[in-house]
Amino acid sequence: MKSISKLFTLIILLIAVSCTTKNEFTLENDSVARILNISNDGQLFTSEVFNKIAGQRLIPKDKEEFRLRISQGTHIEGSDLVLTSEDFKFVKVLKEDSNSLGFLLKNKEHLLEVEVHYEVGKDDFYIHKYLNIKSTTPVTIERIDVESLSLVDIYQPYQIKQITSQGVAEWRPGLGQPLYGSESATFFGMEFPAADNYVENKKGYCGYLWGKEIKANEIYTSHKAVIGVGDNPEFIQETFFSYIDRIRIRPLRLQVQYNSWFDFYSGVDKEKFNQSVSKVHQELVNKRGVDPLKAYVIDDGWQDVSADWSDKAWKVNSKFDADFSTSFKNVELAGSKLGLWLSPGCLFGAQPAARNYREQGFETMGKWMSMAGPKYMQLLEDRMLELTNKGVNYFKLDGIFGHLNTREFELHGDRYGIPYMPQLGTDGLSASDPLLNDSKFDELKTYYLVAGTERLMELFKKQHAVDPNVYVVISNGAYLSPWWLMYIDAVWMINAGDAAGGSNRTEELVYRDGVYYDTWQKENTQFPINSVFNHEPKKVKSGESPEEFSEYLWMNLSRGTGFVELYIKTQELSKSDWDVLAKGLNWAKSAFPYFKRSKMHGGNPKESEVYGYTGWNEEGGYISFHNPSEKPQTYIVKLDRRLGLMEGKNKYVVSSPLENATEFVQKEYLHGSEVEILLKSGEVKILDFR
Repeated sequence: MKSISKLFTLIILLIAVSCTTKNEFTLENDSVARILNISNDGQLFTSEVFNKIAGQRLIPKDKEEFRLRISQGTHIEGSDLVLTSEDFKFVKVLKEDSNSLGFLLKNKEHLLEVEVHYEVGKDDFYIHKYLNIKSTTPVTIERIDVESLSLVDIYQPYQIKQITSQGVAEWRPGLGQPLYGSESATFFGMEFPAADNYVENKKGYCGYLWGKEIKANEIYTSHKAVIGVGDNPEFIQETFFSYIDRIRIRPLRLQVQYNSWFDFYSGVDKEKFNQSVSKVHQELVNKRGVDPLKAYVIDDGWQDVSADWSDKAWKVNSKFDADFSTSFKNVELAGSKLGLWLSPGCLFGAQPAARNYREQGFETMGKWMSMAGPKYMQLLEDRMLELTNKGVNYFKLDGIFGHLNTREFELHGDRYGIPYMPQLGTDGLSASDPLLNDSKFDELKTYYLVAGTERLMELFKKQHAVDPNVYVVISNGAYLSPWWLMYIDAVWMINAGDAAGGSNRTEELVYRDGVYYDTWQKENTQFPINSVFNHEPKKVKSGESPEEFSEYLWMNLSRGTGFVELYIKTQELSKSDWDVLAKGLNWAKSAFPYFKRSKMHGGNPKESEVYGYTGWNEEGGYISFHNPSEKPQTYIVKLDRRLGLMEGKNKYVVSSPLENATEFVQKEYLHGSEVEILLKSGEVKILDFR
């Protein structure tokens, strides 16, 4: 009887223990919840993501929580191995509180430990996740998929991968683009510009190629993945851009500035530059009441490429003071800041410096510098931080991974510790060899882009610490990932020249807006137009009528980018040109609150279809229209959420900054009504709604 009693007591205790052992964990706030489970065989998995805003539940079809590809090195064929979360066993809960969860998992066979961490803020509509990876022995982590989710509605809006070394306007790496949920109103991705997020067989992978070795017992922390939720799958891009606006390093600003390039090209010097600063300030600010410009920028032409840069990069030539003292004084008198052009890769007017660096043993690839080269990148960082500390408030970084026609890639990264793959037959290939256009090299090229991006991120974070109000643009050779905005302010729109081609203003608009249409409408690039650098507006000669210049200028400004850089020949502009420019800039100031939600509408400019741009907030908005065809056209647009209208005002009164839309002035429109507009050949009209 005693033995039976003991057995009964033991059973009761076991039942009690099993009942108190927790195997379900929930991380949530008012917008989103993620439910994690530990299975009986020790598997960690997500059983549900709950979009509370839309009332949608995502139930993954399998238990895969993350995926790792490890090897003995990217250069060693056949050594790679894919491990998923199902190859790891749960060990313990590391953290459990109102805004975070953490779990420790182990893979005994491969001597790996992975900590899986989840975080959510009280007022966020998204959840973060990251991994801490540790190995008892050295191991190369080739790829990390922080999220690996099998969902019925997950899809990839941007699907192009064009990582080319050669090709005019053929540069679409497809890195750092989000994934969406077509029914659940969700978005997914990595908070890393060079991530490779993709969908295959209804399974979404949010991760990136890394290709580096972690040493024994070293801990590697991955970049963060994010899952976010919205109210309606049709408008998930709108939700995603709201998230990007929340996490960007600096708030979206209206940055109006002058650039010396079209004024003087590389012939700029301190006297010419100072004359232009004084002229622009006098004409726009003093005479016409425009706000002081945010920056006056010295473009390509200030660097001394004949000097030895081995101790200090980007030395100043004799055309300027060594410390830019005169230029600093002049822009300060104009109530502004000094900006500089600079090419991180030593392209364009800095290319001779790259040749000198090669002879000195620095990390050049072909004609240009490596963005992952430790020696050169440290010199670049030191110099940029020095210039920022001295008061340079704007940087145009022109030539990151190449330019419009040519890109270079590091094929021999073993020289300084980045991934290399000689098994692909890279011996004898140049850094920009046309053979590299072949997709078989995509992984190798991406390893370089990842390494270069990570190094630039380090630099930008330090620069922000020196000056939290600095404005940074990455130009030629950059790529359009919205997660760049966690580090800089605007990105070159890619695949477009710095001068819009055409014999008249209509053709110039069609050239640039045609690239906008290709990029955002046809290719589905998920990047906010409000943070694009597009090389306009341009005004290098007088003679056109105020009406013609006005229509070009307002159409340009209506694109809704907060970055407005004036490419003008200051001594060529007439009184009426300055009048138009001042009115346009004042309109941009008044319309800027709507730029946060700017977007393109209408047809294809290159097919002579009516198109335009629009932006809205709770108080109102604007719509621009352009008819690029040779005949009049009627166009109808509906004032609803598809156009960008927000909940708020229900009735709007119309005005126009141009004189060709008098038939609309003081007309009233209700939310949901249609606007029908007649446009002459080549005509631009702007309607403001208040």
